[in-house]
Amino acid sequence: MSAHTTGEPTTGTLRVPGATLHHEVRGSGPVLLLIPGGSADAALFDAVTPVFTDRFTVVSYDPRGMSRSPLDGPPEDQRVERHGEDAYRLLQEVAPDGAPACVFGTSSGAIAALDLLARHPERLRRVVAHEPPLVELLPDAERHRALFAEVHAAYRREGVAAAMATMSAGTGGGERESERPGAGEGAQSPPADELPPHLAPMLSRMYANTPYFLEHILRQFTAHIPDVAALGSVADRLVLAAGRESRGQLLRRPAALLAERFGSAVAEFPGGHVGIAEHPAEFAEVLSATLD
Repeated sequence: MSAHTTGEPTTGTLRVPGATLHHEVRGSGPVLLLIPGGSADAALFDAVTPVFTDRFTVVSYDPRGMSRSPLDGPPEDQRVERHGEDAYRLLQEVAPDGAPACVFGTSSGAIAALDLLARHPERLRRVVAHEPPLVELLPDAERHRALFAEVHAAYRREGVAAAMATMSAGTGGGERESERPGAGEGAQSPPADELPPHLAPMLSRMYANTPYFLEHILRQFTAHIPDVAALGSVADRLVLAAGRESRGQLLRRPAALLAERFGSAVAEFPGGHVGIAEHPAEFAEVLSATLD
């Protein structure tokens, strides 16, 4: 597959067990794999990739079941391990020589990135995991498990808007539970008038993805318990990251807990849980420095 450094990516599809992955490639050099979270897809990274294409082959993709990556059959509950394997198969496709790659994942995409690192460390040089919502690692996990169950119940009862409101109220203030709309793990689907202009073309796909995310990904991913021992053995390759505006909020806590366990600091990025959408230029600069 040939990549190039112009604004338009080289697009392709990859058959994986149970799905076909849409992916986009720009630039040249070692691979930088970007994994979106929530209801977002590869377009989440359109505004940040130009920073990297002079030194990386930047690969972004739509996770299985999202946007242009259809499942082979009807929607079904998703497993983190399958998403991690999707990322691994994509690395095998774009870098068949086995050269170590860098990976950035945000939110549920960060959970997939951590799974990839735990099971395929030989393929990775550095992994930046931005606010993985691994609430099962927290001492008050039962409380947060109940929150995401209520989000799902609100979706079943009243639809997407009610589910998002429940999630924003429950995740925005961390232990204080103060409200901060838009901070939650599905908040990659803000109202149209709040969406940054560079993401406007993705809006309709994000809205279409949100029911699938609420039904088949949110509870399943937040219930995941990563292989902490395996991650600890390669912690020198791992950067746990969080938004500056996420201090005191629930979705920062798992990253802080893992960083403390591995004896490292949390790398702070601009914005909050969706900082990459809110402040793409500044976010890209911090990510570039982190990868260096």
